[in-house]
Amino acid sequence: MSTLPDPAALYPDVAAHDTLATALRAEVRGRLGAASVTSSDSAPLLHATVVSTLPHRAPLRISAWPHERRWSIRGTEPFQSVSLIDGETDDLAEVARAARAWHDGAALDDMRRTAPFVHLTGRFEVSDHDPARMAESEWQSLRRAAGEMEQPGHWRQAYRALIEAAHAEPALRALYPFTSHWALRFSTTTRPGLTDVGPCLTAGGDGTYGVGKGFIAPDLGRFATAQEAVALAVRRLPTGLGPIALGG
Repeated sequence: MSTLPDPAALYPDVAAHDTLATALRAEVRGRLGAASVTSSDSAPLLHATVVSTLPHRAPLRISAWPHERRWSIRGTEPFQSVSLIDGETDDLAEVARAARAWHDGAALDDMRRTAPFVHLTGRFEVSDHDPARMAESEWQSLRRAAGEMEQPGHWRQAYRALIEAAHAEPALRALYPFTSHWALRFSTTTRPGLTDVGPCLTAGGDGTYGVGKGFIAPDLGRFATAQEAVALAVRRLPTGLGPIALGG
C-alpha cells in the first residue's frame, strides 16, 4: 500500500514557519495580518484561508497537494458559493501574491495580472445580489467554460454550439442556467435554491442535440442543429414566467 509523503518533506519552506498561514505572511513581508490568514488545526502545513476586506467575497481557500509539491486556490462569493477564481501553481510566492490581492479587494482581472496562475471562471461579482445580474454572470461563466474545455473535438464543438445557441435566445438567456453531467438546464431562481423550469438540453458526441422533459433522456426529440433543439426548448417553456428571484 502506497503512503503519502510527509508534508514537512514536501514543503520544508512551509514547515520552517510551522504553518502555511505563517509562511504566506512571511512571503508578503507581513502585509497580511494574523487575523487575515489562518491555517487549519488538523493540517496546518497543507491548508489555509484568507479573508477579504470585501464582504461579498468568502475566504480564499488554499490547499497544498498531499502527493506532490503544488498548491490550489479557490475564491468564491458567499451567497451562492460559486467560484470566482481558482488555479494551481508550484510557486508559493505566487500563492501569497494572490492571497494578498484577494484580501485587499483587488479586481478579479487585476488578480490575474498580479498572479498569472489565477484562472478567472468568467463570473463577475454581484455585491447587491441582483438575481438578473447573477444569471448574467452564470451565463458568462458557462460560455467561458465551454470555450476552455478540453474534451474530444466533436463533443466539445457540439457543447459549445449548444451553450451559444441557448444564450442567443432571449427567453432562455433571461433564466438562470446550470449544468449537471454536461446537460444544460434552467431555473427561475438563483443558487443556492434552484427551481427547474422547462426542458433539459444535451449535446451528443455524434453532433446531435437532445431535448428532454426529464434529466438527460432526450424524450422530446433529437435534432441536427443546436438552434432546432433550443427552439423546441423555448416552445416548451411555461407561460407567465416572471423575473428571476433569489434562491434559498
